[in-house]
Amino acid sequence: MNFFLDGDILYKRSRDQVLLRCMESAEARRIVEEVHEGICGAHVSGHMLTRQQVMRAGYYWLTLEKDCIDFARKCHKCQIYADRIHTPANSLHVLAPPWPFSMWGMDVIGLITPKASNGHRFILVAIDYFTKWVEAASYANVTQKVVCKFIQKEIICRYGLPERIITDNTSNLNGSMMKEVCAKFKIKHHNSTPYRPKMNGAVEAANKNIKRIIEKMTDIYKDWHEKLPFALHAYRTTVRTSTGATPFSLVYGMEAVLPIEVEIPSLRVLKEVQLEETEWVNARYEQLNLIEEKRLTALCHGQLYQKRMMRAYDKKAHSRQFREGELVLKRILPNQHDPRGKWTPNWEGPFVIKKAFSGGALILAEMDGREFSNPVNADAVKKYFA
Repeated sequence: MNFFLDGDILYKRSRDQVLLRCMESAEARRIVEEVHEGICGAHVSGHMLTRQQVMRAGYYWLTLEKDCIDFARKCHKCQIYADRIHTPANSLHVLAPPWPFSMWGMDVIGLITPKASNGHRFILVAIDYFTKWVEAASYANVTQKVVCKFIQKEIICRYGLPERIITDNTSNLNGSMMKEVCAKFKIKHHNSTPYRPKMNGAVEAANKNIKRIIEKMTDIYKDWHEKLPFALHAYRTTVRTSTGATPFSLVYGMEAVLPIEVEIPSLRVLKEVQLEETEWVNARYEQLNLIEEKRLTALCHGQLYQKRMMRAYDKKAHSRQFREGELVLKRILPNQHDPRGKWTPNWEGPFVIKKAFSGGALILAEMDGREFSNPVNADAVKKYFA
């Protein structure tokens, strides 16, 4: 017999012959609460709570393991302090621009310390998604006025009207002035979600590369702004993995002449010196006639590259489906100020899902019904158990 009665108390004999006192449901609930989150509670997982806490203390009931797992899973503190989820919730969705300069991504590098000798502390960066051509300029402050002027001067007046511009949700890249410029020139303005910077990944990667180039070029760091044009030229004349070509060649149909090719003449420099003017013009015409072929080759290369990236990304993805009306927790961003400091949890909430879109975007709302102004990606949320 595994059970026996000692007076009014029922016991169960465990496999190691330890006597476990059998508890009623109300007492069982009290034991689980105290062991899990009481004054000496360690907030352990459900299985550990069952075997190493409750049974070790000498208690048993028929639904012990299920009750412990459910209680630990629904514990609010355990949920908000749980580890961040690094596994993608959805498969990768890529952006495919149809032609050069049709889609630009914009972002800001900064606040940069030390600031430049001219007082500049920020770099405003824009990248064409097709050719990977980068435009950038340094500023003391990046205001809405600065951004709008940059778009008109550095993008529209040089490369024509883009179909769309992608930015993050910072106020200087959005707002009324940005809306006016986009409405005036019929440009579609899209935002990447605060929890999904990968959506604007091309400009994020360009930012990282530009910073690395400037770091290695600069000796006197207060003069970093003087190295920015050279860093941009270096970026534009380097083969990009995603296109298999340099941004310079996809824009101008030829490779840029490097300073070393003038100092120590390369074959093409020597040949151009020997050409008559008419021959040089004809050769240049031929290069320009082949530019569309180069761009088509880059497009095909980019599509194959994106497929490889999607396959690698999707291997890591673990589908997490969310439905309207469900409760979720939202990841707290590193740059969010929280008075709890070091004790800030990894998640906040719960929130209610108001709308769930097929691409993984979610519209969340507070428990009192107030909706968030911006969507949140499924990668940044997890289900809340109440």
